Amino acid sequence: MAELLRSLQDSQLVARFQRRCGLYPAREEGPREDSAGPSERAARAPEAAHLPQAYVEKYVVKNYFYYYLFRFSAALGQEVFYITFLPFMHWNIDPYLSRRLVMIWVLVMYVGQMAKDILKWPRPSSPPVVKLEKRVVAEYGMPSTHAMAATAIAFTLLISTMDRYQYPFALGLVMAVVFSTLVCVSRIYTGMHTVLDVLGGVLITAVLIILTHPAWTLLDCLDSASPLFPVCVIVVPFFLCYNYPVSDYYSPTRADTTTIVAAGAGVTLGFWINHFFQLVSKPTPSLSVIQNIPPLTTDMLVLGLTKFMVGIVLILLVRQLVQNLSLQVLFSWFKVVTRNKEARRRLEIEVPYKFVTYTSVGICATTFVPMLHRFLGLL
Repeated sequence: MAELLRSLQDSQLVARFQRRCGLYPAREEGPREDSAGPSERAARAPEAAHLPQAYVEKYVVKNYFYYYLFRFSAALGQEVFYITFLPFMHWNIDPYLSRRLVMIWVLVMYVGQMAKDILKWPRPSSPPVVKLEKRVVAEYGMPSTHAMAATAIAFTLLISTMDRYQYPFALGLVMAVVFSTLVCVSRIYTGMHTVLDVLGGVLITAVLIILTHPAWTLLDCLDSASPLFPVCVIVVPFFLCYNYPVSDYYSPTRADTTTIVAAGAGVTLGFWINHFFQLVSKPTPSLSVIQNIPPLTTDMLVLGLTKFMVGIVLILLVRQLVQNLSLQVLFSWFKVVTRNKEARRRLEIEVPYKFVTYTSVGICATTFVPMLHRFLGLL
């Protein structure tokens, strides 16, 4: 067993997979080797300057089908995709499903991100692996949170819609497997994870889904009218973010985790506001009759895209306004130069401004955007 685990964690296995898919480091081609010195490499990727190894930046693609397939699949696991997909589902498809997906997404991502900084397993070595993403190169590898998020979203959506909408279960299962598999394999192709990282992420997610599934109906009732509920929704997530495991060096893991947890807190608080002040009708947790999925028409598509664009514009405005305001307050409080980008990475500044900003985004998405839709006659 130990030998099997070591082989699954071997960087050479990742490199061989990349070569089979037509991805090679440029230096294997001879004259195209990256001749930049350590200082230049550090300037291109300052967040990875502390790493004891250089990583392959230039590469040669000999199979563009796999290249574009897996780059697109990797994008399906990025936070940007979920931050757009989940609001779209809330505004256009089913707020009940959107809320459940957000809650499971937040849980899985917090556990995964925290596990990375506790286990501190390195990412695949480069060379021989080609790394196609620079932003997360400073993060640890185990488990793959992209694999966790994709698996959680795909199978939570499948489980939650089985008794809610009428569709062939086999089709839904195939779509869930294909979606999660593409994202998982893309993490190996991009050189960001070993096979063991990906399998570990999938396994952890499966365990979390199995353990939490009996409590999913409880999550659907989190919009209690108790006035103490908002305090818990804010205090507990903020405490978890502020006491996030300390890393040996700075990486974007803590900031990303705070963003995700804060967005989940904002969504939950937004549903509470809607229920407490009776701003919108409460999402229906269960349906007495299983609904047919309505056919997609041009009018529905135009309406959905209009609602999405209106919502995204409002969210971006709120995000920018709250972020600037919170940073100004924190910089003034801690007497930090406003344009000091390094100061944003300090715990006492990064966590509060991220948390306030994305909690506001979550509230806006679930409360103010539907109100604007109603005002504009889009509902």
